[in-house]
Amino acid sequence: MGSIVELKNVSKVIKGRKIIDNLSFNVEAGEVFGFLGPNGAGKTTTIRMIVGLINISAGDILISGKSITKEFEKAVQHVGAIVENPEMYKFLSGYDNLVHYARMTRGVSKEKINEVVELVGLTDRIRDKVKTYSLGMRQRLGLAQSLLHDPKVLILDEPTNGLDPAGIREIRDHLRMLARNRGMAVIVSSHLLSEMEMMCDRIGIIQQGKLVDVQLVKDFVNNTEKLYEVEIDRSDEALSVVREYMPGIEVSKSAAGIEIPVTKEQIPALVKLLSGQDFSIYGIKEVSKTLEDRFLEVTNEKGEL
Repeated sequence: MGSIVELKNVSKVIKGRKIIDNLSFNVEAGEVFGFLGPNGAGKTTTIRMIVGLINISAGDILISGKSITKEFEKAVQHVGAIVENPEMYKFLSGYDNLVHYARMTRGVSKEKINEVVELVGLTDRIRDKVKTYSLGMRQRLGLAQSLLHDPKVLILDEPTNGLDPAGIREIRDHLRMLARNRGMAVIVSSHLLSEMEMMCDRIGIIQQGKLVDVQLVKDFVNNTEKLYEVEIDRSDEALSVVREYMPGIEVSKSAAGIEIPVTKEQIPALVKLLSGQDFSIYGIKEVSKTLEDRFLEVTNEKGEL
């Protein structure tokens, strides 16, 4: 459906230090884009530039074709965002908080407020004071606030921070629904990589201010040799045998025996080798790599965390 967010050679220099270095990527309508990186990599700085909280030192960011640097108001009107924690007036009800924020944008009706309240699942508690809300409810109220003006882009920095598993799942389901049903471009930054794997269509990895990679989540996770676990007796001896007869393959111990990255076609030769050395093989299974595994591999390849 086309790019909604485009970063073009974006850099940020603070006190003579280049925090963001020539960053370029795009986010499509209808997708959830995960923005990953170690602490201090520049994720929040990038998000702050996208929403206009800090200036761009070089390059440009386009929101629905409008430049953040040249047409800020026209660009930012398409953006809804929660950067770090949503801040609310705790002595007011959830509904009154939304009414207050609605006054900042023209054309937000009571019907629209009720729509977003129902969308985020707060209908039963929206008239209660925010001070009685759980962290998950406050996150959902923040999400409602960011959706009041029907943005084309939703940007969330650590949206599941501090939530219990049920709250995390709720937020994940809401974001998937917004992207799928409303054609919204959703950008999410989070440390919970298992959640990002379930939530996102694509991920971009940033490290030391530079873009390391952008891929579909399924391609990023699967773009490796298959890892197989061999359940076997005398695993220390088996490890030595495989290393001797299959040099160059990084075999390692596992809880049940050994783990080895090979192709499916190499498995018969591996079994023949081990059985020929009188090892008892109890089973062989494929071990799937997670987004967390691949993230740690990639970031360690590009420099220490």
